[in-house]
Amino acid sequence: MTTEAGIARPPAGAQAVRRALDVLHCFHDNGPDLSASDLARRLGLSTSTAHRLARTLLGAGFLEQDARTARYRLGPAMTELGRLSYHQRGLHLAAPELSDLAERTGATADLALRSGPHVVIVAGGSVTPKVGLRRPLHSTALGKVLLAWPRAGEAGPRSLPPLYAFTERTIVEPPALAAELARVREAGYALNDGESAHGVRTVAVPVLERTGHARFALAVRATPELITDARLDWYLAQARACARALEVLLLAPAERRDPGERAG
Repeated sequence: MTTEAGIARPPAGAQAVRRALDVLHCFHDNGPDLSASDLARRLGLSTSTAHRLARTLLGAGFLEQDARTARYRLGPAMTELGRLSYHQRGLHLAAPELSDLAERTGATADLALRSGPHVVIVAGGSVTPKVGLRRPLHSTALGKVLLAWPRAGEAGPRSLPPLYAFTERTIVEPPALAAELARVREAGYALNDGESAHGVRTVAVPVLERTGHARFALAVRATPELITDARLDWYLAQARACARALEVLLLAPAERRDPGERAG
């Protein structure tokens, strides 16, 4: 549908759907339950509008409400869909490989995919009830991998919001990020050396499709005292071996790379 001026008009109800999805996105940080006024403040809506959206999502099972506090949290329908998506992607098959990698290296092993300007950790040691799963792309090794080997339709680094500095080592200038991504592609891996938090060192590699795009990113994370410069190549070899195993487990035969093909 278009206006008289020829400008596309969104389908009827699209704004309401968008707002409902925005309400669900408010729970990404895995924080405490939210009231209708909390939702209104985060979304820039009136409290009555936020309350109406929340009640609609409550009725559909996408939110649930604490009877004592009247605050909202994600509901059973989200749990069901999340579990279905987890299994449809075959991510349950990745858990043993990630556990083995963590045991062999003494590091935390994570598998992630991209969601807009964020990394979403979907399996591994960082998936705990008290830790959010979303990370910025620019300040994480996982994010650099996903930016360096983007899938079709994924926007490049120029589409990212202003680059926030988490430490003095965080890359915050777009040209510097572009240069870093070129280095990542050339080396075949990404390194986060205190860029997202002090005392954390992470090495990440792509889980590549036959087309050369990263379906997932795989990382091992520990302290600089464990992942030392002298042992970096060993950790990288362990991560790459796991990534190749995940390519077999998580990708259809027609989507897998040829044996021996190198990332980069």
